[in-house]
Amino acid sequence: MILEMKVPSPGESITEVEIAEWLVQDGDYVEKDQAIAEVDSDKATLELPAEASGIITLKAEEGDAVAVGAIICLIDTSAAKPEGDDNGASSASNGEKVKKEVVAEKAPQTAQAKATYASGVPSPAAKKILDEKGVDKNTVSGSGRDGRITKEDAVNAVPSMGTPTGGNRGETRSKLSMLRRKVAERLVSAKNETAMLTTFNEVDMSAIFELRDKYKEDFKNKHGVGLGFMSFFTKAVVRALEMYPAVNSMIDGKEMISFDFCDISIAVSGPKGLMVPVIRNAENLTFRGIEAEVKRLAIRAREGEITVDEMTGGTFTITNGGVFGSMLSTPIINPPQSAILGMHNIVERPIARDGAIAIAPIMYVAVSYDHRIIDGKESVGFLVAIKEALESPEALLMDNNVKKALEM
Repeated sequence: MILEMKVPSPGESITEVEIAEWLVQDGDYVEKDQAIAEVDSDKATLELPAEASGIITLKAEEGDAVAVGAIICLIDTSAAKPEGDDNGASSASNGEKVKKEVVAEKAPQTAQAKATYASGVPSPAAKKILDEKGVDKNTVSGSGRDGRITKEDAVNAVPSMGTPTGGNRGETRSKLSMLRRKVAERLVSAKNETAMLTTFNEVDMSAIFELRDKYKEDFKNKHGVGLGFMSFFTKAVVRALEMYPAVNSMIDGKEMISFDFCDISIAVSGPKGLMVPVIRNAENLTFRGIEAEVKRLAIRAREGEITVDEMTGGTFTITNGGVFGSMLSTPIINPPQSAILGMHNIVERPIARDGAIAIAPIMYVAVSYDHRIIDGKESVGFLVAIKEALESPEALLMDNNVKKALEM
C-alpha cells in the first residue's frame, strides 16, 4: 500500500511551508513517527514525523515552498525493513552517489595543465607590466606554455581596487529560511507602518541585586528555578501596563483594541534565530511562576520544540540585548503590538546619591512605542513606572513582604 503524506497545517492562517531540510534520503526505510523533515513556516520551524513505516519516496526538494495539504512524499507500507542495515534501501543509492562523486572529482583533473617550474611565472615583459600596474602575479592565470604568464596576460590583468593583500575574497550565498524572511517582512512593516519612537531611562539595580543575593539560593532550592531578572522586569511591566492601558493596546484598522490581560512576549535565541514565545496572563503569575515559564519556553525554543501556538498573540514584548553585551539600543516593535521594552547590560557607573557620588549597577532601558495611539506623556510615564518598580521592588512589587512574594 502506498501512503500519501501531505503537509499538515502548522497553525491558523498558515497556507504554505518550506522544506528546510530532509532528514532522510529518497529510498530510505523509515519508521512510524520518525522525524523525516524540518519544515519552515512564517512563524516557526517544525519537525514532520512519518505517518507509517516503509520505503519513502520524496516528492519535494529542499527549499521548495509547498502548500498545506499538498503531497510531499510517498511511503510504501508493504515494503519490509532491510535486515542488518539501519539505512535500509538507501545503501545502494548512497553507494552509487559516492561512485558518481568520485568520478566527478577525478574528471576535471585530467584536463589540468602540467605543472612545471614555469607555472605562474611571468615573462620579463609581463613582469614589468604587472609591476607597473601593481598586480600580484599570483592573481593572474597564465595562458602560456605550462602556465607561464605572457605579456598579453599581463596587459589584460585588472589591478585590484585598493591595497593588494593576497587574502581570500570569496563569498557564499544561502537562501533565507521562510521564518527569517517573514521576520524581515514584519520588521520592515513595523518601521514603515508605525509611527515608532523610542524613549530611554536608566535603572539603579542595587535593590534587586541585594534581594537576589539574599534569597536566590533558598529560592532555587525550594522551587527548582533561579531567581533571575526577568521575573522582576515582567512584574514591573505588568504594573506599568495596568497604570497605562494605552500601552497594552493595538490598532486594528480604525479601531484601538485594549486588553484587560497581560500576555508578555519574551525574545529568546533559538537555533533558527530569534523567537518570541508568550507568557500568558502574566498578571496572575508569581515570581516563581514567571521564572518557571521563562525557563520552560527558553528550553523549548533552544531545542526547536516551540509551537506556533506558543508564539501567537502577546500584548507587549520584552527583549534583553544585555545578554549579548548591548549597552543601548532602539528595539523594534513586534507587530501588531504597540510597544516593546529593551533591557541592556548592567555596568557599574558613578551616580549621584544623597548628594554624593556612588558606584552602582546601572542598566539603560528603552521603550519603543507606536505614537499613533501612545502619546509621549504615556510612554515616558510608562517607562518611569518601570524604573520606580525596579528601584523599589520590595514596596512596589512585593507589598513589603518579600518572603510571601517569593513563596519562601
